[in-house]
Amino acid sequence: MQRLHFDDITMRYSSEDGKGTLALDGLSFSVEKGESVAIIGPSGCGKSSTLQMAAGLLQPTSGSVTIDGAPVTAPRQDTSLILQDFGLLPWKTVRDNAELGLKIHVGLQDFAQAYPSGLSGGMRQRLALARSLALDVDLLLMDEPLSALDALLREQLQDTLLALWQAQGYAQILVTHSIEEAVFLGQRILVLTPRPGRVIAVVDNPDVGSDDYRGSDAFFERCTDIRKKLRAAVEATKEASHA
Repeated sequence: MQRLHFDDITMRYSSEDGKGTLALDGLSFSVEKGESVAIIGPSGCGKSSTLQMAAGLLQPTSGSVTIDGAPVTAPRQDTSLILQDFGLLPWKTVRDNAELGLKIHVGLQDFAQAYPSGLSGGMRQRLALARSLALDVDLLLMDEPLSALDALLREQLQDTLLALWQAQGYAQILVTHSIEEAVFLGQRILVLTPRPGRVIAVVDNPDVGSDDYRGSDAFFERCTDIRKKLRAAVEATKEASHA
């Protein structure tokens, strides 16, 4: 993959009242080859819809999604999507789930004959990663993949995601509600407005992957900056709705 591009995307869902719900309006951004981008915004602002369009599972109402200039109109073999519930098949063993992507990458060999129900949340997450990455993808899409985990395990798996991305060089998009997670993993962080989602700010984050980044002043400052931008976006939307 050379470049994923969203060009002036509008996404409107139908509703019983006939008016529809405008989830995204004028969304434009790009993800370059090997880049890690995090998307953060209030609930309902179209973050998950954005990932589904990148995966070719959903078509925009207007605008275009392209990879290397070609429209994304169906799922592609070199893109993997990890959903909030991991997308595992409960009737298949760890080995069988991972072998959907040919081989295990992330340290679950001792549990190869187990089933997802017998794994901890962290193990299920590593299995989802193994299955997603085993096909040597060039684009990894993640929709709140670590939201169900406790704080320390979540940080451990953030470290795993960072190490895998650095080692394998694929592009990735992470959708998250966690400011700290976005700053730890995203070279750029896109801040979306409340519904309908638009990019209100793009925060460059060049220190991703540096030693002890979580404990640094730069990490704290970027988290604070994004928090302020999110609050400003919410307040601006409230004021506009009351105008």
